[in-house]
Amino acid sequence: MSAIRDLAVADLLRAYARHELSPVAVLEDTYARLDAANPKINAVSYEDRPAALAAARGSEARWLKGEPKGALDGVPVSIKSNVAKKGWAGRRGSYQLPDTPASFDAPAVVALESAGAISFCQTTMPEFGWKGIGDSPLHGITRNPWGLGHTTGGSSAGAGALGALGIGPLHLGTDGLGSVRMPASFCGLFGLKPSFGRVPAYPASPFGVLAHLGPMARTVEDGAFMLNVLSRPDARDMLAMNTPAPDFRIGLNDGIAGLRVGWSRDLGFVENIDPEVARLTEAAAKRFAELGAHVEEADPGFALEDARWPADIMWWSGAGSILKPIPPEKFSEMDPGFVASGKKGLALSALDLITALARRAALGETMRRFHERYDLLLTPTMPITAVEAGRDTPADGIWGSDWVNWSPFTYPFNLTAQPAATVPCGLAANGLPVGLQIIGRQREDDLVMRAARAFESAQPFPRLDAPRG
Repeated sequence: MSAIRDLAVADLLRAYARHELSPVAVLEDTYARLDAANPKINAVSYEDRPAALAAARGSEARWLKGEPKGALDGVPVSIKSNVAKKGWAGRRGSYQLPDTPASFDAPAVVALESAGAISFCQTTMPEFGWKGIGDSPLHGITRNPWGLGHTTGGSSAGAGALGALGIGPLHLGTDGLGSVRMPASFCGLFGLKPSFGRVPAYPASPFGVLAHLGPMARTVEDGAFMLNVLSRPDARDMLAMNTPAPDFRIGLNDGIAGLRVGWSRDLGFVENIDPEVARLTEAAAKRFAELGAHVEEADPGFALEDARWPADIMWWSGAGSILKPIPPEKFSEMDPGFVASGKKGLALSALDLITALARRAALGETMRRFHERYDLLLTPTMPITAVEAGRDTPADGIWGSDWVNWSPFTYPFNLTAQPAATVPCGLAANGLPVGLQIIGRQREDDLVMRAARAFESAQPFPRLDAPRG
């Protein structure tokens, strides 16, 4: 049998059913590898090993009886710090939240644990998830296993680091401007921002309709296993679809022959794309054609400010709502960039937000028209490989001082609520991963994953066993 770190969810479930592996042994192996790697990567913000091991023993007993609890019984999963888990203090990378255990489980945690998944740790994130970098005042720098001198990306930072090393097969992330796709791209993972409302959320995010929850995993099939469970309805989220979701594993291997695919290397406005990123993502688009899709170059037809301005207004508004109750004398304990964003939000008017929502609707209509012609849109996920650790922007200064500048491919599709995935498409010359982004029509998460699976099958990505200096 392969090493536990290399086993997909389906492999684990088969091994449990045949009594070839125990959920207890899998969890113990997961913790052993976490202990070896975490001093270097700094990916974990909280854990309760006795509770997790007790859950694993319960799973083991059920499998011995042939009575698994659900579709993920005994499968380890990490939970991001901004997703409530009863008994865990989710401080979201900030000294400004008390070390008080949550009194309830968020819908995603309810769904995962009802299916038998074992929550084995809480993962790090930047303060309040405000940026696409993996550092916070509370926990320090989370480092990329592919190159410890580089960030994982954020805000699902710890999830990206653990996923890259196979420390647990499943990782729950959240995505407000790209916070699943950025670390997944930088760390060589599959990551999905589902259609808005596909995964219920509670409490509501301060970043409103920009915020999504989604799976991060080494394989698309593992992501499909996870999305099946996460899509369980929960009445606490009034904006969620809250209708039974399809089985996202059905048709996953049906391929992409005949699909109409638009490839945009720069969305019509992105500059300064790293040559290695351009080379690898263009090759990936050509691979889609080799797999039978009809691929042609096509920009979706919106300008930078059509997406950037409303994204900024909505993001700053959310940051302002978080900053408002914090006493100014505490600002020195906080990430200065978050404080600056929050102050911008506090200076906005209701008219600014209403106008941003109208601009968001216009962008959604632009993408609806694009998808009358194309089933999918392909772009680079990021225009660069992972930024140097401890910095918000690359040291060369090309992208200025605002981190959002170097993530132009992700946030437009938070605004439009479409499903958007990233799948690794190779390693750049510096040894860091590059991701290809796949965007589909609203509610066509299954097609996005099918395309990601087709590419993944045709172009497997290397596995990382230990952090690289």
